[in-house]
Amino acid sequence: MIKKAVVIFVFVMALALIGLFTLGPIMTDKSLNGVTPHKPFVVSDAAKELHASLIIGDWHSDSLLWDRDLGKRYDYGHVDIPRLQAGNVSLQMFTTVTKSPSGLNYDLNSADASDSITKLAIVQRWPTATWRSLTARALHQADRLHSFEEQNPNDLMIIKSKADLANFTTKRLSNTTLVGGLLGTEGSHALDGKLANVQTLFGAGFRMMSLQHFFDNKLGASLHGVSQTGLTDFGRQVINKFDALNIILDVSHSSEAVVAEVLALYNKPVVVSHTGFKGHCDTARNIADSLMQQIAANGGLIAVGYWEGAVCGDSPKDVVAAMKYGLELVGEDHMSLGSDYDGSITAGFDTSELVALTDEMLKAGFSHTQISKIMGGNMIKFLRENLPN
Repeated sequence: MIKKAVVIFVFVMALALIGLFTLGPIMTDKSLNGVTPHKPFVVSDAAKELHASLIIGDWHSDSLLWDRDLGKRYDYGHVDIPRLQAGNVSLQMFTTVTKSPSGLNYDLNSADASDSITKLAIVQRWPTATWRSLTARALHQADRLHSFEEQNPNDLMIIKSKADLANFTTKRLSNTTLVGGLLGTEGSHALDGKLANVQTLFGAGFRMMSLQHFFDNKLGASLHGVSQTGLTDFGRQVINKFDALNIILDVSHSSEAVVAEVLALYNKPVVVSHTGFKGHCDTARNIADSLMQQIAANGGLIAVGYWEGAVCGDSPKDVVAAMKYGLELVGEDHMSLGSDYDGSITAGFDTSELVALTDEMLKAGFSHTQISKIMGGNMIKFLRENLPN
């Protein structure tokens, strides 16, 4: 009887482990990256025609974090190549998440809190190096994007330079569903505290890096961290390295003190890759309007997100209301899209449904020029000017 009980126990445990490593990641993905149930959007013919003519670009999607083959279309999550194509997306910045504190919130997170990404790396069977190293996690996600490019050469092209961008633009004239992918980090804790890893990540194709995520790190304070201070000496060294390599600096999630210091020290324009406007949606996720105006005055871009914490809603109409506020605050040349898709948010629409944004912008009185700039024109112009040669 004892021997039989042991066999049954081992069998049950084996089934549990199989479930953990196969169904666990899928269930987590589905639960964290939802879409608010809605009927199909009814859009005008004028919106469809205009949308089809646009260059569309998104500064922020965390899709590489999840155990999905982005070459295939899924009925959960927010982004994959087929859905990018259905939404007429030309350019997608894929941002890599490497650490996320348990109990994550917009108000106060400790850098010492238990890390959720370690657990996710283990259950998704990432290489063992990623269980200990944040740099390894960023590199693994970069490897995944390169693999998707190899497997889908007619659908995805990774962009690392101005020459790549020009080549992509030429190719898209004859291949109108080609998607240009770029790599960015969600916080520079991905450097594992080593300045040399800026070059390592650059070599792996990273062309945009943010400084912080939800917790203070070796570079300085997070908007959602404990200290609310500015940059550290290491943070200044990293920024100088970004400057030398022409890595685009993203100030999303940085404390207001860090953003102010960056604007005082850094000569190049910066990006806020996913955000809302404090004056429109007064949440702890958004920084002061005055900082947004300084970012714009320095030639930077503010990319509007699609979720409740950023724009106080998640419908296309809610997102466009934030855009309309931004137009008046910073102007049409400094607005862009920054969905935060697959970033553990609930969105009102996935990337295949972006025509609904174009439709709402027309309803709200945006001009064709304003729509063209916000939907992607400003992004491609910024990349042409700021990617490495």
